[in-house]
Amino acid sequence: MTNDRQFHIKPFSLSHHQSTMRVGTDAILLGLFAGSSNTKKTLEIGTGCGIISLLIASKYNTVIDAIDIDKASVAEAKSNFSNSPFHHRMNAIHADFNEHANSYSGKYDLIVSNPPFFINDFRPDDDKKKTARHGDSLSYEQICEGSLKLLNPTGKLCLVLPYDESRFFTGIAGQKGLRLQKQQLIFPKRGLQPNRINLQFGLEATANIETTKLTIREEDGSFTPEYLTLLKDYYIAVK
Repeated sequence: MTNDRQFHIKPFSLSHHQSTMRVGTDAILLGLFAGSSNTKKTLEIGTGCGIISLLIASKYNTVIDAIDIDKASVAEAKSNFSNSPFHHRMNAIHADFNEHANSYSGKYDLIVSNPPFFINDFRPDDDKKKTARHGDSLSYEQICEGSLKLLNPTGKLCLVLPYDESRFFTGIAGQKGLRLQKQQLIFPKRGLQPNRINLQFGLEATANIETTKLTIREEDGSFTPEYLTLLKDYYIAVK
């Protein structure tokens, strides 16, 4: 579980006090949603403390490049990677995504990101969080264009977005040539509307978009059985 400085999960522990964004439910659920047994090379955009990359590394035998424009985040991710059982397959890199997309000569099976969002919403006061969470430094168009350069023909782009914002991103992705293939609607509490959605895009359109739903809490605030089942192999304790 979490405290101010560390997050403990069964396959690994990590620090998250130096990064622009700490461990949160969005990142955890995306890390469990993204990837497959065919994922051999992964890129994470905006890794922060590295939680998403670590979760993917714990599930699949993939080599991961985790980039971030914030030096403190990269330093913390690098330390977390070094202390994990998957350190030999994980690289924390101080890099801008647009520059990486234009200079990297290889291809990825998976690109994953908890990206800048709330483009049309309120802005936080903290400058580092503003850079990490908003579209001022990395637009949705740039995410799509860079991903098209870096993905192999069967590669996937996976990301988490606010449910309302996702329609905007999906429209841009479609214009650029990325097709929605799979989605997971995330409901914060039983009876409420979804507030987050995990999305998977690829270069090929599918006849039917695979859609699943996940509710995190019951009406009384307790965790749902489906949420507990999803996390049973990862959390040391869930209350």
